[in-house]
Amino acid sequence: MCGIAGSIDLVGKRLPERATLRRMADALVHRGPDDSGFLAVPGVGFAHRRLSIVGLEDGQQPIFNEDRTVAVICNGEFFDYPERRADLEAKGHVFRTHSDSEVLVHLYEEYGEGLFPYLKGQFAFALIDFARGVVLLGRDRVGICPLFWSRQGDTIYFASEIKALIASGAVRPEADPRGLDHLFTFFALSSRRTAFKGVQALEPGHYLKIELPGGRGAGSVAERKYWDFDFPDWGDEQDGDLPGLTDSFEQVFARAVDVRLRADVPVVGYLSGGVDSAFVLATAARVAGRPLPSFTLRIPKKNLDEVDEAMEAAEAIGAHPSVVQAGSDLIMDSYPALTQAAESPVLDTSCAALLALSREVRSQGYKVVLTGEGADEGFAGYVWFKMREMARVLDMGELWAVTPGLSRAVRKIGAKQPAEELRKIDMLVGGPHAQSVMYSLVATSRDRYFSSGFKEELGGHVAYEDLDLDVARMARWHPLNRSLYFGYKIHLPGLLLSQKGDRIAMANSVETRYPFLDEDVISFASQLSPRWKLRRRMRDKYLLRQAAERVLPRNVAQRPKHMFQAPLADSFLVNAPEFVRELVSEESLKRTGYFDVDQVRRDCALVASEGSSRRLGRFYSLGLGGVVATQLWHHVHLGGGLCSLPANAPPVVTEEPRLDEAVSA
Repeated sequence: MCGIAGSIDLVGKRLPERATLRRMADALVHRGPDDSGFLAVPGVGFAHRRLSIVGLEDGQQPIFNEDRTVAVICNGEFFDYPERRADLEAKGHVFRTHSDSEVLVHLYEEYGEGLFPYLKGQFAFALIDFARGVVLLGRDRVGICPLFWSRQGDTIYFASEIKALIASGAVRPEADPRGLDHLFTFFALSSRRTAFKGVQALEPGHYLKIELPGGRGAGSVAERKYWDFDFPDWGDEQDGDLPGLTDSFEQVFARAVDVRLRADVPVVGYLSGGVDSAFVLATAARVAGRPLPSFTLRIPKKNLDEVDEAMEAAEAIGAHPSVVQAGSDLIMDSYPALTQAAESPVLDTSCAALLALSREVRSQGYKVVLTGEGADEGFAGYVWFKMREMARVLDMGELWAVTPGLSRAVRKIGAKQPAEELRKIDMLVGGPHAQSVMYSLVATSRDRYFSSGFKEELGGHVAYEDLDLDVARMARWHPLNRSLYFGYKIHLPGLLLSQKGDRIAMANSVETRYPFLDEDVISFASQLSPRWKLRRRMRDKYLLRQAAERVLPRNVAQRPKHMFQAPLADSFLVNAPEFVRELVSEESLKRTGYFDVDQVRRDCALVASEGSSRRLGRFYSLGLGGVVATQLWHHVHLGGGLCSLPANAPPVVTEEPRLDEAVSA
């Protein structure tokens, strides 16, 4: 993958400043240390940082079509590019590079704005059509590759990461209270919201169409959805015999793995103790005819370490994993770098361990890694799916549709949410889902830790109002599929593909690839009858495990789900280092104004004195860790002054921009 950035003038045709494009590109050098490229024409500037994976010798960007009327910069991979290239060449298109990104300009020539259904892979791109005066900013279906944008006056700025927007000098870093509230509600940022005011994420499956100004008229910006997850109507799901379905899934998944092994550099894999990553690597070994190098984390704490289980899977595959130690010291030492990479407060401390894992991948000279994310979303792997299916029967039997029943009662008692707020949330998301109780419990820390002033700033807004959910369509689906959709839309892009995916991998110039998020794999899983995902409400990932038994020992294929996690508030507050004590000092807490100073100070003292956050409970511990993470985010990204750690500084200019001579002024 790579990093992209740029600016678009919506009023005039001012030539972008070279220094601005250079600063934006320099802020993304970790995403593309191998090369850089720039384009500047009146009204539009593009900047690209390249991580060379496909077309090593001639894949520099921007890339043009044959007559140079269309140009593109791209972050990502198009896995079916050999087949797509052959189709386009048969239609008369001439390719000048070996880069997979070149398919974009030719697909645009062929289909215009309708090119998105033909894009298979993970991507974020900016494309300019000089003749029509149109710029497209597009993002992949599920949100693997990030893309952010901000309108400042009459100019649109866009970039793979927010730090490049800030480096432009036009976007002032300022906290968005509603964005921060998302983190204390969903554990993640999973809509257009970011932690920065005035900065939006382009949502997965969406694109921006920007029409450049013509004559005296101003340009226009329109956001459009080209794709969303879909499920059959309840009762119309695909059923059949187990062997036949297993055969079909095995074929679809093998193809997904096979195309993700396409690269002009070696591909490796992450291996945990669970079935998902083991199945990915076992399939990869079968497809490639040899085991891939693999990487495993060791968390030296009881009930968290999965190394023994991972080694058992590795032996069956024939792999010899590199093991990375990830104790509390590593987590604490890595958190400032993690916060810099994620550009938001990170409540899940295990992200720091994964940052160390990607660092080890890069230190051994690798750039591309396969992972198992997406299996739990497609095949109901999380415990909350089981809990919801059991509770659904208690609500109103098998015919439950939208009646809240037990779910709302549990949330009202356990999370102490007002009944009116629960009714509002259920209306916004189409009734209770598997995640409803969990998110309500996560949100309890909002009431405990937010200051009165911060609550007033939120003004009664609830994070659910920002979600892009097709509630009318959801009403036709089986309840389990509604919950899966909810996970695909929130947990997956907001946490797994961001703070545990792209951002921490690309901080170390490593590209992550996800076979379970292949378009055909998602479609296959979505069409399946719920009974092949969650069998008798208790046996999760049923069909996936049946397929895994064909390439792995049964005890590995059937091993219960163990969510990867690391210690929460304990990581920060037991034997807290100096910078953490500074972040939660009375002075620093008052300076940001986000949190109730007295409550935070009491709970920090409790954890420090007892050497554990056990008395706080899991969700207050999570929230208190979030307080520290938010204070650290504010310090790193919003000007410093809260602790002795360094804050963001303007990026160092490393080179003069190489502007495309054919179109630059």
